[in-house]
Amino acid sequence: MLASVLVVAMPRPYAPPVVVVELMFGILVGPQVLGLADSDNFINFFSSLGLGMLFFFAGYEIDFERIRGRPLRLGVLGWLISLVLAYGIGGVLAAAGVVVSYLYTGSALATTAIGTLIPILRDGGELRTRFGTYLLAAGAVGEFGPILLITLVLATTHPLHEAGILLAFVALALVLALLSVRFAWRGFGALERTVESSSQLAVRIATVLVFGLVFLAGDLGLDILLGGFVAGMIVRAALRGRELAAFESKVTAVGFGFLIPFFFVESGIEFDLDALGSAAALGKLVLFLGLFLVIRGLPAMLLYRGALATRDRLALAFYCATELPLVVAITTIAIDVGKMESSTAAGLVGAAMISTLAYPFIGMALRRASSGEPAPAPAAG
Repeated sequence: MLASVLVVAMPRPYAPPVVVVELMFGILVGPQVLGLADSDNFINFFSSLGLGMLFFFAGYEIDFERIRGRPLRLGVLGWLISLVLAYGIGGVLAAAGVVVSYLYTGSALATTAIGTLIPILRDGGELRTRFGTYLLAAGAVGEFGPILLITLVLATTHPLHEAGILLAFVALALVLALLSVRFAWRGFGALERTVESSSQLAVRIATVLVFGLVFLAGDLGLDILLGGFVAGMIVRAALRGRELAAFESKVTAVGFGFLIPFFFVESGIEFDLDALGSAAALGKLVLFLGLFLVIRGLPAMLLYRGALATRDRLALAFYCATELPLVVAITTIAIDVGKMESSTAAGLVGAAMISTLAYPFIGMALRRASSGEPAPAPAAG
């Protein structure tokens, strides 16, 4: 609650993303500062649900009808270039003894926090703009690609086995999507009537779908991020063309008003502040903050020359270089398997927090500055 109060009380152009404030308050009340709170099974349970809801919104905001074609192709190509850059630079850092594993460090560097950016983009009216379409496509691939890496490579010792389970999970998700589309249209009138009634059937269906797929993914040995992401895409497919503002408002209230803060506050509670206090961790923080921009921002500057004006490409670079939830997830896995030093994890998470605090503001400022700059003529395709 205090995080929201602080953000609302600040002038809008200078208000930080609430998720960063939640992380900072988590650090403050955690065992390494005030010692008022610690993580336990109760908090971890709601944190997992919050993480699933966060990626539900990431999947829900991705309208493939809207981003298909050139935006999606550029997004895929941009992320593949980022992955090559990330693993190449990660290999150099590993050879120099700066990091333990190029795989985990590189995977963390090649992400984009589109789930975290969506509230910022929605508040700024960017989601329905041409720029927003390219950003959603780039962010979707920059988040979904690393989720697949976590599922198939980072969180398992049996990639082929996990790939088979993943295919079965995807097949089940496709069946659910087809059934959702078919029955949503048949019973849409009844669902619409429940939005303002005490039954809240539409909201309950969405909630059960999120939690069901999150726990199914977890029980199958897949990452729970995948369950939330797929649930969001299924709901979007079912409601395509008949989205309800009231429904979205209520689901947003459940997610961002209740569950999602658990994830960010717990991440702050578990943040290794002592490790960040070392000179090595601070040096890595500065290094990783710059590498976020190089690895995720450079492809944006190069690939979108025929699609976006110069300042818009620079804004896209800063937005794409904003990272957080997947960095937290990947560093947690890496620490558990002994593939990352605590100073590296603290540097990555600290850099991700600063990127979420600073890079979107730079992107917004560049977008405002580009309002008078003529956009290039759209290219074919």
